[in-house]
Amino acid sequence: MPLDEPLYLAVLNLTPDSFSDGGLFLDPAQAAAHAIQLLAQGANIVDIGAESTRPGSQPIGPQEEWRRIEPALSLLKKTAPDCILSIDTRHPEVAHQALNQGVDIINDIAGFQNAEMLDLASGSNCGLIATRGRMTDGRLLAPDYSDLSPRSADEAVSEIGLIQDRLLSADIDPERIVLDPGFGFGTTFLEDQAIWNALPHLPSLLNWPIERFCIGISRKRFVACTFEISGNIPLDAKTAEMHKHAMEIGYKIFRTHAV
Repeated sequence: MPLDEPLYLAVLNLTPDSFSDGGLFLDPAQAAAHAIQLLAQGANIVDIGAESTRPGSQPIGPQEEWRRIEPALSLLKKTAPDCILSIDTRHPEVAHQALNQGVDIINDIAGFQNAEMLDLASGSNCGLIATRGRMTDGRLLAPDYSDLSPRSADEAVSEIGLIQDRLLSADIDPERIVLDPGFGFGTTFLEDQAIWNALPHLPSLLNWPIERFCIGISRKRFVACTFEISGNIPLDAKTAEMHKHAMEIGYKIFRTHAV
């Protein structure tokens, strides 16, 4: 069903090294309080992650990831039992434990390439956010942002299409699937710019409803470069400005640090 209003996935990072807010919410009580604040500001879903997706960051294993997640998740389930929760993980072990704790959505930046993760998705009824992320050896690529080679959106569209085909070939109901173009996940500025400029055409290129895409540009270098911002300047206002542009096209779902 088409969404009548924008839907916001609020980012809750339980990481020491994320690019924007690493280390701020390591304490479970602080994490839960921040999540409740985001909900009060208008977030519809809280997206919990404990492994940094900053390009070039060190990957962690599922045991460490769950050690970071479980206390905050348990506390949030107690303090906001009706909250819709998403787990941002590429590890099937973590996704399985989170689903057992009542999480509603798996958000996989690896696009469900892992066969166990795909089996878990196929065998559950949860929502799925499948992101185009360019990874090697368990970590996102660290692209050269000074690379000014001309780009088109063709490669990105093809990569998103592979993710789409992977999930549909697993007999997963399309209504459960949201596709994320993966801005900043192993991509250069001009690659991100090409897919951004292609947003009006992306639904028809992939034969996919516009309301089942998630736009995740919050506080990313892509936003800073788009507005030629340098230095440690907050990007939430410019992120919101770009969200508004995407809304005018018809996009409805946004993953964001601030609502």
